[in-house]
Amino acid sequence: MNRRHFLQLSVAAVSAIGVGGCSGTAPLRTGIHPWIGYEPLYLAEEFGWLSNSVHLLKGAAASDSMSGLLSGELDAAALTLDEALRVFSQGIPLRIVAVTNVSVGADMLVVKPSITSLGSLSGRAIGVELGGVSGVLLFAVLERAGLNTDQVSVIDLPVHRHPEAWQNGIIDASICYEPTATALMKAGGTRLFDSSQIPETIFDTLVVTEQAARRQPEAVRDLVYGHFRGLRHLVRSMHDAVYRVATRQGITPDAVHQSLATIMLPELSANQRYLAYHGRIEVVARRLTDVLIREGLMETRPVYDRLADPSFLPRSMS
Repeated sequence: MNRRHFLQLSVAAVSAIGVGGCSGTAPLRTGIHPWIGYEPLYLAEEFGWLSNSVHLLKGAAASDSMSGLLSGELDAAALTLDEALRVFSQGIPLRIVAVTNVSVGADMLVVKPSITSLGSLSGRAIGVELGGVSGVLLFAVLERAGLNTDQVSVIDLPVHRHPEAWQNGIIDASICYEPTATALMKAGGTRLFDSSQIPETIFDTLVVTEQAARRQPEAVRDLVYGHFRGLRHLVRSMHDAVYRVATRQGITPDAVHQSLATIMLPELSANQRYLAYHGRIEVVARRLTDVLIREGLMETRPVYDRLADPSFLPRSMS
């Protein structure tokens, strides 16, 4: 289970591809899956703020969007930065055209009571879903602890299976997120580290293929504008937006508020900084690439002049 399942209790089926746009050009096929940072696009679709040039294809997890990009079935997707790099490394050149959210506590290390410091992770079994964003936090934890992967036992395990592994003594610590984190803390676990301690490192983004950026630039602009239009409603009409999110996902408004408290939703000006030449996105992307290759999670280094592309951002939202 990918952490992007947090706001989904039932899996949405992949919707059929529609045809839009006055010219008859096929719409920008955009993969999306449940995650609080992607809610602005769901809101934009709900209110009719997405142009017909954009079609959201709703999957269950990031893996659906990654597979769609690799197979050519998708032109764009909502992915974490490391997920985007993995797709790029497999031969699909991408551009990052917006940052949807930054993790500021959503991803965390929960440990058993006997582990009182990061250093005492040495020799312990840590549950982590290496194929997802959790691996990024694991490597940050080990770096802070002065440890390497040879000094701990890394148990590659889907996050939803961590509570069972915890109960059975298979793992002593877990890299996780809600709702697994709460389940582990109810079982006696303690939060020892979280993404708020590595600010501006875990990013969720909107990515488009190079081909789509060249062939459908207006549709890409429509996609990005739709995100910011939905974000404006989320920020300015919080009560209404939270109610809509809770109703759509079948959870409580309190759960929505709790998840919102663990992320930062950058508006237009912050996006302009993040996507700037040699800006934070490109700096972090280079560092993540080094880590993913070093740890064997990515075989090939993506080659690009620019990864982040701010040219699709709207000039203003006034």
